[in-house]
Amino acid sequence: MASGPRLPTTSREIRLKRYPKGMPTHDDFELAEVALPPLADGQMTVRNIVMSVDPYMRGRMTGARDSYVAPFDLGQPLLGHAVGQVMASRDGAYPVGAYVSSMLGWREAFVAAGDQLSPVDPKVAPLSAYLGVLGMPGLTAYGGLLRYGQPKRGQTLFVSGAAGAVGSVVGQVAKIKGCRVIGSAGGPEKVKWLTEVAGFDHVIDYKAVGDLTAEVKRLAPDGIDIYFENVGGAHLEAALENMKLHGRIIICGMIAGYNERMPGPSNLMRIVRRRLTVQGILVLDLQDMGPDFELDMPRWIAEGRVKWQETVFEGIEKAPDAFLGLFSGRNHGKMVVRLGPDK
Repeated sequence: MASGPRLPTTSREIRLKRYPKGMPTHDDFELAEVALPPLADGQMTVRNIVMSVDPYMRGRMTGARDSYVAPFDLGQPLLGHAVGQVMASRDGAYPVGAYVSSMLGWREAFVAAGDQLSPVDPKVAPLSAYLGVLGMPGLTAYGGLLRYGQPKRGQTLFVSGAAGAVGSVVGQVAKIKGCRVIGSAGGPEKVKWLTEVAGFDHVIDYKAVGDLTAEVKRLAPDGIDIYFENVGGAHLEAALENMKLHGRIIICGMIAGYNERMPGPSNLMRIVRRRLTVQGILVLDLQDMGPDFELDMPRWIAEGRVKWQETVFEGIEKAPDAFLGLFSGRNHGKMVVRLGPDK
């Protein structure tokens, strides 16, 4: 068995202590330390370097079993995307020093079999990019927009949650496809980055604007061809009011309703009158687009056509803070937790 330096023998992990009621709090999580088991044939010890927190995880913090993915178990470590380095290996496919992604985040280290891991290349982009623009959020944005939005040159796209990991990529891919892009985000710093760096045509600061529907109308007087939904509530109502005939609405998420029930839009009949197509999406259904995504996105990054932001928390104990920050808009781009150095 090959082994590398500083082989971890224990790991700290964040567990779900109880199912949150409404907005999660720190009391819903607990930090624990466990011993790592010895390796069996075909297994590796992996030290996580960076891990992701994502809004969809809130839907797994419930005992309900009617979701598209199983809920987290109480008293067990939470699961999420992470990138780490192999520190010891009894699997020839992943030697010591290899960088891998997994769904075994919310812990500092773990032992796993090779079929639980995927290789990543730090020469293409920083490791954390595989949690965002080159990872699940990037594929969600790329696949959802191209398959269901079918953007064409000269069309107008409106995206809510535009400064998030998904929304920011949606807008930039739409620009690559020749669309006019309007985003919505909260706060002047996010607006500035989206317009000056990401290249959006217009960005609405929804926290500062009085009438969101009217502002969308002002910026898109001829209407919206494609709406990419990440927020819900007033954003969906504003989009419905401004959609063109035969427009397309892609519903990725509605973070405004993740912790409390929100009223439905009062103008749903716009779907009928304007013959809109409304499509809910899951990244699980976009896996067949992975090969195209893995060709296009690294190329666009190398060409400087796709950029991204990250908000970084340091240390496994800060993972709950990072997760809670998603619901107060603390993240600029992808929210990640750094667990250790890249080497």
